Amino acid sequence: MYKVVSCLSGRCAVLTGQPRYRPGLAKFHLASGALCQKSAFKYPPSDLPEMPPCNFKPEEYKGMSKERMMEIRRQNCNPMTMKVTYYKKPVFIHQGYMQWLWDVDGRRYLDLFAGVATVSVGHCHPKVTAAAEQQLKRLWHTTNIYVYPPLHEYCEKLASYLPDPLKVIYLTNSGSEANDLAMLMARLHTGNFDIITFRGSYHGGSQQTMGLTSNSSYKYPIATSSGCTHTMCPDVYRGPWGGSHCRDSPVQSTRKCGCSQGHCMASEQYIGQLKETFATSVPSRIAAFFAEPIQGMGGAVQYPKNYLKEAYKLVRERGGICIADEVQTGFGRTGTHFWGFQGYGVMPDMVTMAKGIGNGFPIGAVVTTPEIAASFAKASHFNTFGGSPVACAVASSVLDVIREDGTQQNALHVGTYLMTELAKLRDKYEIIGDVRGKGLQIGVEMVKDKVSRDPLSPEAMTEIFEDVKDMGVLIGKGGLYGQTFRIQPPMCITKEDVDFFLAVFNKAIHSYMERK
Repeated sequence: MYKVVSCLSGRCAVLTGQPRYRPGLAKFHLASGALCQKSAFKYPPSDLPEMPPCNFKPEEYKGMSKERMMEIRRQNCNPMTMKVTYYKKPVFIHQGYMQWLWDVDGRRYLDLFAGVATVSVGHCHPKVTAAAEQQLKRLWHTTNIYVYPPLHEYCEKLASYLPDPLKVIYLTNSGSEANDLAMLMARLHTGNFDIITFRGSYHGGSQQTMGLTSNSSYKYPIATSSGCTHTMCPDVYRGPWGGSHCRDSPVQSTRKCGCSQGHCMASEQYIGQLKETFATSVPSRIAAFFAEPIQGMGGAVQYPKNYLKEAYKLVRERGGICIADEVQTGFGRTGTHFWGFQGYGVMPDMVTMAKGIGNGFPIGAVVTTPEIAASFAKASHFNTFGGSPVACAVASSVLDVIREDGTQQNALHVGTYLMTELAKLRDKYEIIGDVRGKGLQIGVEMVKDKVSRDPLSPEAMTEIFEDVKDMGVLIGKGGLYGQTFRIQPPMCITKEDVDFFLAVFNKAIHSYMERK
């Protein structure tokens, strides 16, 4: 039993109940009173964790009713919009500031999903907002058939963040488009056609990139890009091989490991599977190998530390180029490095990026070597909006903010703290199977039990997911079976925010276990 004293509006209440999580002594509060954050619970429990304070005051919402928005969503928006809508009771977002979101009723949420890992430095970050406003007053739109300063200033700046010879940039509007063009460039440059990627990967939703993507949820019963082959994902938790020293992460799998120092049996076994793919499923010469440094939609899956080094070597021996999909891991999100591939000690031939590149503004990029880029000029390609003046101004400001605010360092320190504390919850609860990731690219895999590692049911995942939202935190879901909670917040979150989330997550898991 615990006893919590909550002082609200000059009065105190003593609460009793089950033991609660105490990572940083996160406060609890009564869901009423002048000092309380508006709760998303209709009938809130009496011991909700207390949200950290926020000095920003959102505008009062005076727009369309929630009922009318849902009516339009059903009638005028494509049915896919309703299909992908999160939550039984959707969140009606009105405004955002840094790591916080407010709904139309004035309720505040801690955003730990960042618009699907997209808001990198914070919602409406003042410096990024100012850069956008300044460019909007000067020039909204022109295209790269003309020469305009923002495009060239940004390309020079972005190139400075990449190692030689990755210095040639083509700007796009999205990650799907960037990966689509990467496929084209790889095939043009090598003269080969087949491309290999991992099972469970996600590389986009265009007809071409759906061929790369390996998750049935994103597959349509039509012909997508041919020539794409999916090899076994070297997942050291859910895959057939794995141990307790495989990952470059502050938290390792709990699977037993008998490997000697500097030797990884799991990596060798997964490389064996890749060799089997070469022997059975593709021609002797291939075009490319795509890999996310840490799978995003796949559930923050990490590979054995040395896997990519050996994989890149094998791919190049067969005439292929190696492509790092940094759409979710780039721009300091992994903490230790600016790019996720750097954590594996490899050098790709091409890097694709989007999402965090513009902090929510639509922009993507393909970065490659001069030799590979030259192949793209065999015909003409035109992009109306890629590298627009506003997009370049915003993206340039994002790079400045990451440097000036110490965003990458914050991702490392806060993310490591969060994962270390989540590992304690994993040890406490039978249904938390794995905690993994780097920096603020984190996955929490939920299971029926630790022995079978069978995925927790969709119904159970939904219960916990909804409870976390109702207590004021937004997280994501991923994994082949929807069994992994994804935590990829704006990289400005604090340890105080983490303590609040940990208290919320602990309470949601505890409540589920009690109901169960």
